[in-house]
Amino acid sequence: MTKLILGIETSCDDTSVALVDQRGNVAAIETVSQYEIHSEFGGVYPELASRAHLEAILPVIKKVMTTAQVTPSDLRAIGVTRGPGLMGSLLVGLSTAQALGMAWDVPTYGVNHLRGHIRSVDLEEKRLSYPALVLLVSGGHTLLAFLQDQNSYELLGTTRDDSVGECYDKVARTLGLGMPGGPAIDRMAAAGTSRIKFPRPMIKSGYEFSFSGLKSSVARYVETHAEFDVNDVAAAFVDACLDVLSTKVLRAIENKQPATLAVVGGVAASPQVRARMQMITDEAGISLCLPPQKWATDNAAMIAMASWDYIEQGLETDLEPKPNLQLGEA
Repeated sequence: MTKLILGIETSCDDTSVALVDQRGNVAAIETVSQYEIHSEFGGVYPELASRAHLEAILPVIKKVMTTAQVTPSDLRAIGVTRGPGLMGSLLVGLSTAQALGMAWDVPTYGVNHLRGHIRSVDLEEKRLSYPALVLLVSGGHTLLAFLQDQNSYELLGTTRDDSVGECYDKVARTLGLGMPGGPAIDRMAAAGTSRIKFPRPMIKSGYEFSFSGLKSSVARYVETHAEFDVNDVAAAFVDACLDVLSTKVLRAIENKQPATLAVVGGVAASPQVRARMQMITDEAGISLCLPPQKWATDNAAMIAMASWDYIEQGLETDLEPKPNLQLGEA
C-alpha cells in the first residue's frame, strides 16, 4: 500500500485530520467545525476552542483511519501544526500527535501552518510552477512571499496589525452580518455600489500590509451615518481591500518576475479576490494558481502535504508550540 502521512491541524477553531500520499492524493479527511461554539462571542474564544479540540481529536483520528482502512503500519509519518496559532489549540494537536507517534513508532513532524497553506495548491493535482509569488490571505495571516523553488521561502511583507480575513470578520460584525464574515461581506458587496471613500492603508509602502485603519474607518462611517446601505458599505470595503492587495501583488510581479501567482488561505475563496487576481495575472501574462475552495480554508490535508516536504528536505523540527511562528522557520 502507498505510504500516507497523517496530518493534524488544530491551530485555531477547527479540528481537522487527513491522510495524504506524497503526490497530494487525499485518502480521507474529516474536519469538525466549532462555529456554533464561538458564534455568540463574535470571534474565537481560545479556552473553549482548546476544550472542543480535546473532545473531538481522537474520535476524528479514528474515523479518518477507519474510512481509509489504514493502520499505523501504513503511515510514513505524522505531521501536526506547531504554529502559528492559538497556544491551547496547538498544544492539543501536538500532544496528541506526539503520543500517537510514540505509541505507533511513527516519526512525528511539527509543521509550519503557513507552509501548509502554500502547499495546499498541489493537493489532488500539481498546479504550482516556479518561480512563484504567493499571496496568503486568511483569518489569521496576510503575507506576500516569493518562492524560487519548492524549498525556498522569501518573505516579502506581512501585516503589521489585523489580517485581511480578520478585518472582513470585524467589519461583518459591525454591519450585523454574523460570522463567518467573509462570505456574508462578499454577498453584500456583490449587490452594492462602491461609492464610499474608505482609506487604502500603506498602499504605497512596499510589501507591508495594514488593515486596522480600514476596519476603524468602516466602524466610524457606520456610527456617524444613521441610514446607510449595508451593500454599499460592503462593496466599498471590499474594493479598498482589493486595491491594497492587488497593488502589492502587481509591485511584486514587476520586481520578482514570477511564472505563477498562487493565492491561498481562506480569503482565497472570495469570488471578488479570485476575479481581481485573474485580471492581474491575465494582464501580466503569468499563470494564476488557486487551490480548490475546499482546500482554501484551514485543513489537515495541507499540513500532511507540507510534511512530505519536511521529509524530503531532511528538516529537523520539534514538537513545541510556537504561536508566532514565521514563514521562514521550519
